[in-house]
Amino acid sequence: MEENYNKTLSAEQRDRLRRIRHLALDMDGTIYMENNIFPFTIPTLDALKKAGVGHSFLTNNPTKSVGDYVAKLAKMGIDCAPEDMYTTPIATIDYIKKTYPDVKKLFMLGTPSMREQFVQAGFISCEDDPVDKPDMLIVAFDTTLVYSRLCRAAWWAKQGVPYIATNPDWVCPTDAPTILVDCGSLQKCIEAATGRKPDKVMGKPDPTMLDGIRDRHGLRPEEIAMVGDRIYTDIEMGRRAGAVSVLVLSGETTLETALEAFSSQSCDSTQEPFIIVRDLKELGDLILESRK
Repeated sequence: MEENYNKTLSAEQRDRLRRIRHLALDMDGTIYMENNIFPFTIPTLDALKKAGVGHSFLTNNPTKSVGDYVAKLAKMGIDCAPEDMYTTPIATIDYIKKTYPDVKKLFMLGTPSMREQFVQAGFISCEDDPVDKPDMLIVAFDTTLVYSRLCRAAWWAKQGVPYIATNPDWVCPTDAPTILVDCGSLQKCIEAATGRKPDKVMGKPDPTMLDGIRDRHGLRPEEIAMVGDRIYTDIEMGRRAGAVSVLVLSGETTLETALEAFSSQSCDSTQEPFIIVRDLKELGDLILESRK
């Protein structure tokens, strides 16, 4: 891989950046860290918008509803309409209704806010009770996780109930001195206890949300930049959708980690990001420069 961090752009890179009309933005680690917005986020988005480059927000974090995220961004000074927000619960709800139209009752590992989204969409939330058998098991990043509910989820997985996970992330980025165990780790816990993997894992790198942005804005895949801080979700999602993949180093992935990952023999060149940048500001500067 030609490493682009702090290096002059090639003619091909400038041409591809010039064609970008929309940024699909990961959130945590890309525009903010946990609850702290990066100082460059709003000025960068404003400058790009003036240059004709729009943006949408997508996140694998299912702990909040679309309304919660819109309100959170508003408190940070970012204007976001509900239709410009794509979350894994929304993608999961759409998938269930399309693929499993008869499913009504769900046992869910997830925050109250997430579970309420499913209830509002017409589903019934099952209790932690062996008699209250669900039609489907949903496992998500759950910051309110109770041990007995994890055990119940494992039980339903063992019984062969259809099983969907909202996202594959192992941990959630944080600037606090802790590790936030995410949905991917919960899946591994259930797998270790039961031998069962999810039937479907939603969220990045699944390209569904990115396809939605493409269709909603009438874009071609090469006109979208998938911008995020994770190789195995953000960058892989961009690759699967045919978008321009941009890895930022403001979140989970360090430059050293990225170079090690992409220099390994198991890494195909098609899995590499189109460009690596320090943060969103550097990407914005490069896009604006490419238009001169």
